[in-house]
Amino acid sequence: MEGWNVPYQRELQDALTVLRGRWIVAVLAQLAMGKTQYKDLLVSINETENRDLRETEERSKLSERVLSDTLKRAVGHGLITREAEEQRFGAVWYSLTPRGRSLLRALRPLLEWSRENRDDLRATGS
Repeated sequence: MEGWNVPYQRELQDALTVLRGRWIVAVLAQLAMGKTQYKDLLVSINETENRDLRETEERSKLSERVLSDTLKRAVGHGLITREAEEQRFGAVWYSLTPRGRSLLRALRPLLEWSRENRDDLRATGS
């Protein structure tokens, strides 16, 4: 794809900027299950990631700092909403917006491509 200068190149780069970061898809996928408190979000994402690993694989866990950064970016992009209880140290809840749901639907073809090419992608270390 020499000189990949197609008309939609900029728009695709914008979308990839929104998807920047290892954990954004995990956060969106977890919130697709429904409105979730911050503390539960962290636990459930780490549990899901560990469950999806094979015995030979090892991954780092999602930290509170990285989750906070990921959530701030997602709120900024309009993918999720943040609701905090009025009282000091009250619970904080997150939920998907229609834009977040549409992004998850848009990622489905990429998921299918990844499944179709899984063995080759793993063989090359991608």
